[in-house]
Amino acid sequence: QVQLVESGGGLVQAGGSLRLSCAASGHTLTHYAMGWFRQAPGKEREFVASINWSGGVTYYGDSAKGRFTISRDNAKNTVVLQMNSLKPEDTAVYFCAAGGLAVRLQLQTEVSSWGQGTQVTVSS
Repeated sequence: QVQLVESGGGLVQAGGSLRLSCAASGHTLTHYAMGWFRQAPGKEREFVASINWSGGVTYYGDSAKGRFTISRDNAKNTVVLQMNSLKPEDTAVYFCAAGGLAVRLQLQTEVSSWGQGTQVTVSS
């Protein structure tokens, strides 16, 4: 099972940007679809973005479309979520996720490995 460690969270003002990174170990990332989910206080965990094994196909949740970009570097075993035009409602713990090659990784049931999460706080 792949191990995932997120970094890059923090406090940012509304309209600002953050870049989240997910470093993988234990397995090469080319065996996995990768993605990001988030969970705000008192809310269920929700899908943010995912990317297929090669990086050629991406999916975004409605809240991320047009503002967030997911990318991956299989040579470095990393996945990045670039978040722009951040809003206070983006405040949440962001989790990196890995799933099988054939999944879109839009559902939590498709996730085989989770990172520990990184806090993103957007102030108004």
